[in-house]
Amino acid sequence: RSCEFEQMEMEFFCEPGTDEEWLDYWTQSRIEWWQRLANDGSKFKLRPHEPDELAHYAKACFDIEYLYPWGWGELEGIANRTDYDLKKHAEHSGSKIEYFDAVERKRYTPFVIEPAAGATRGVLAFLVDAYTEEEVETSKGKDVRTVLKLHPDLAPVKVAVMPLVKKKGMPEVARSVVEQFFERGINARYDEQHAIGKRYRRHDEIGTPWCLTIDGQTLEDGTLTLRDRDTMEQRRVEIDSVVSEIEALLRKARKSE
Repeated sequence: RSCEFEQMEMEFFCEPGTDEEWLDYWTQSRIEWWQRLANDGSKFKLRPHEPDELAHYAKACFDIEYLYPWGWGELEGIANRTDYDLKKHAEHSGSKIEYFDAVERKRYTPFVIEPAAGATRGVLAFLVDAYTEEEVETSKGKDVRTVLKLHPDLAPVKVAVMPLVKKKGMPEVARSVVEQFFERGINARYDEQHAIGKRYRRHDEIGTPWCLTIDGQTLEDGTLTLRDRDTMEQRRVEIDSVVSEIEALLRKARKSE
């Protein structure tokens, strides 16, 4: 099973009688998490389990499903496991497993709400969601651009830094910019191989949100070209403020969720 289904799960403990409220909280929080990181949130849904589907220990359960090209598939389950887990542990260990509420002066065996998500299934869902082929105009006519429109938080490489040519001090400037990103905890990649257009396409395909190009003008006025992956728009940015600019774009992407 571990070869095909890497699982991420959590047990949230709560007071009996509040379990339905917390189940609702976690089902909504979890589907919103999936939706806000995707391009098309409408392809995620919550499906309640029918009574004959419920495990014998579960009071209620919901599946979060994603609409793959071949149909709906499960990504995550959120179950109200009642106090079954802790009572079984207590039964077989011979030790009481209870919580003491010092304010209410009472003891109880907590109920458990368990969100359990498939890590590899989630990766597949986000890759399917992000994969895009679009027609673009080039100097040679129309062409098809392949883009992986990953949310910036999911993109393995946040920024690619490229010297226009491998001379005139441009590589050294580009490498110094990469180091600035590393110092601020932002994953950046130095890329000098092939023509600049091919490099842009390469980073479009792996989902890099922004590309920075060091060119002759950089050496003259201290600006570089910032290119957006999704719109392909380019603008000049001060090299001294480019890290802060990318940090602002990352914050904006999170706020727009």
